[in-house]
Amino acid sequence: MNIRNVLESDYIPIVAVIDEWWGGRKMADMLPKLFFQHFTHTSFIVEQGKERIGFLIGFVSQTDMNQAYIHFVGVHPSYRKATIATQLYEKFFDKVRELGCTEVRCVTSPVNRTSIAFHTRLGFRMEAGDRLVDGISVTTNYDGKGQDRVLFVKKFSLLDK
Repeated sequence: MNIRNVLESDYIPIVAVIDEWWGGRKMADMLPKLFFQHFTHTSFIVEQGKERIGFLIGFVSQTDMNQAYIHFVGVHPSYRKATIATQLYEKFFDKVRELGCTEVRCVTSPVNRTSIAFHTRLGFRMEAGDRLVDGISVTTNYDGKGQDRVLFVKKFSLLDK
């Protein structure tokens, strides 16, 4: 297994499988090509042989250079128990610490309990939203009308490793 930075040429192979990896949910529109062009230093691909089996798209905030943001993460369903997502997050954490960031932010859907549990295990803290849904703090309409989200933040010192 190899982890490397994304290339623009990774866009088509990744976007071609994204909806399948999400069980048929339409997710490809959330990942435009620009991420594979402009955030290559903070975004990563996992390969097994020549097959792409995971990716993380992230960047450093242009508004607050102490913050980094993980926009999209995907792992091939056959490899989900192989700690690939954790390895991608750790690679991202190392890179953004190197760039001077002291916190990482991300969001997920309130129905995605697997994602919520994963982020909590990695040390992310759920931010206070404006309402509770089944005990989960949710920010209403975060990504548009009817697009509620759970917001996460993970803070660390530049000395953490």
